[in-house]
Amino acid sequence: MTKSIRVTTKKKRGRPATTGRGTQVGERWHPTELAAIDAWIASSPDKNITRAHAIRRLVALGLRVKTPAQPIGKPGRRLRAQELATKAIEKIIDPAAPPEERAQRRRRLTKGPPEFREDRVDQTKAKGK
Repeated sequence: MTKSIRVTTKKKRGRPATTGRGTQVGERWHPTELAAIDAWIASSPDKNITRAHAIRRLVALGLRVKTPAQPIGKPGRRLRAQELATKAIEKIIDPAAPPEERAQRRRRLTKGPPEFREDRVDQTKAKGK
């Protein structure tokens, strides 16, 4: 009987092909983070994924989630600050001045001079201006 012909493939020379043309990002991970990633891999339906692929999936999941904007401050603090400022200004303002003049002075002290109100960066612009 004659020998059958064997087809042997030659090994390719050089480095194996990369996974794609992207920017490589190197990162050092703490053991607790690696343990959490490994636990996520163990709980995922595809148990044969690599850490790199798992990290890519986790980043994609994190970027897909929309978080609501956090409020800047507590709603009651603004009113409380206005009350405290009014009390402090009332102590400073001349009690002999007429009420209209006192209100105008109080407004000028809390909001600033009209020349500078437009240039203030700590306050948001009013709609329509």
